[in-house]
Amino acid sequence: MTGPAAHDFSPWTFPGAASPAERRRQGAHLDELRTAHPGWSLGDGVFVSEHAGVDADDLTLGDRSYIATGAYLTGSLRIGADCSINPYTVVRGDVHLGDAVRVGAHTSIIGFNHSFEPGVEVFRQPLTSRGVRIGSDVWIGSHVVVLDGVSVGDHAVLAAGAVVTKDVPAGAIVGGNPARLLRWRVQPASAAPSLHDDLRRFADTARADLPAILAASATDDGFRDRAGAASSLRALCDAVELSDLLTAEPPPGGSRDEWVERIAGQQRPHTGLMTDAASLWDDPEAAYGVLSAGYALDLLGAGFRHPFVDVADDAAAVVARLDDLPWTDDPWRAGHHVDAFGTALRWSRRRGDPVAPGTAEALFGWLALRADPGTGMWGSARPDEGLRLVVNGFYRASRGTLAQFGVAPAHPEAVIDTVLRHARDDRWMRPDRRDACTVLDIAHPLWLTRQTGYRRAEVRELAGELLRHALTGWREGAGAAFRLDADDPGLQGTEMWLTIVWHLADLLEASDALGFRPRGVHRPEPAPL
Repeated sequence: MTGPAAHDFSPWTFPGAASPAERRRQGAHLDELRTAHPGWSLGDGVFVSEHAGVDADDLTLGDRSYIATGAYLTGSLRIGADCSINPYTVVRGDVHLGDAVRVGAHTSIIGFNHSFEPGVEVFRQPLTSRGVRIGSDVWIGSHVVVLDGVSVGDHAVLAAGAVVTKDVPAGAIVGGNPARLLRWRVQPASAAPSLHDDLRRFADTARADLPAILAASATDDGFRDRAGAASSLRALCDAVELSDLLTAEPPPGGSRDEWVERIAGQQRPHTGLMTDAASLWDDPEAAYGVLSAGYALDLLGAGFRHPFVDVADDAAAVVARLDDLPWTDDPWRAGHHVDAFGTALRWSRRRGDPVAPGTAEALFGWLALRADPGTGMWGSARPDEGLRLVVNGFYRASRGTLAQFGVAPAHPEAVIDTVLRHARDDRWMRPDRRDACTVLDIAHPLWLTRQTGYRRAEVRELAGELLRHALTGWREGAGAAFRLDADDPGLQGTEMWLTIVWHLADLLEASDALGFRPRGVHRPEPAPL
């Protein structure tokens, strides 16, 4: 498209591309507007399409601002410098825009409302107006609706299609219907530096203390979780996780190859498990071995040496296994086995082992179709437990399946509703009763569903409160205990609380201050093939 029509639809092209004739025509049109509306103020370098419906009672249009074709403007309007009112945008009522506000096509900014009391047709009732106030450097996408009474702070972004019914803070990015906070373009000055500084100090302390933590846990044949405990495979794998997380190196006391041999050498060739159990579906310890050993080997640049017998099950057998898990009585245990099976399936695909056709589809199809639409999870609440085991079971089942394969939950908003409801249960979530498991059960599902933006303000508020508490639990030179107020810090508690801190900080867009990102069992990205 060339000529005057191109400038009507794309007014930003006018200053650099308009011909002398086009400039004379636009100048004449602006002169006509000034003459017809002596109270209007049209700044230098403005553009107003001849095909825009500008019928304002009062109009201020700042320097270099433009109004494109098809736009419809009425009421008392004050538009700052360098603003754009794009094609087919509607701006009506008492509306003020700051400088550098860019408004996408087909957006409506409505600074008035109808009364709608019963008994009289709406069109016969009086209009009310509180006005719309939009700050400077605001980007408003296409097809946005901003309703009367709304104020939008400087530097905000209103995502395409948003229906904005409440005030938007400065620097916020909002979207959805009704619009909710998605994240921050500019973090509020009152909160960001303090939180980032606290996270940096926490991470620096953890790195400085790691050698002492590992030394206190080292044994002649590996690592123990804490003082008085026996050496274990899980403790060794936690040491690998922690050392990789904070130093990107294997733990002291052995070379990378030596630690690989120590872990991989425990795998049973005939089952692929790290214990003598016949199946990971039957033995919780066997399931833990698949989880902890697999990710530790991955961090060491290695992998399992033998295939898993359990992934040889065909689709029907997988469905039968899932049906037989104790979802009603013990959703945690059920989720634990799903976590391990999904992880075994991931490592099997990495190794290139044969997997029965339809196995993955059976697993993920069962999880999608059997999720309760009311809770987004599997299993049932119990009077003596509330939602604790249901939420824990969801975290466990989704961690090794949905999270590691990049599959979205079937009912993400219901998941958020359930987690937020559980977070109010003081039987488990009162600060003096929290442990690493109960908090990770909340942090991970909220992180997994964060892209919905659903109940975002409440999620952020909860994440901030849990994060502040988590940062208080570090013991100098010793790490963190599984339960923050306990006196037995160890490798498991330290690994889990560092993971919790990262996920909560990321929900608050502040995880970059930590300088680390989980790469093992709690990695936020799908595990690579």
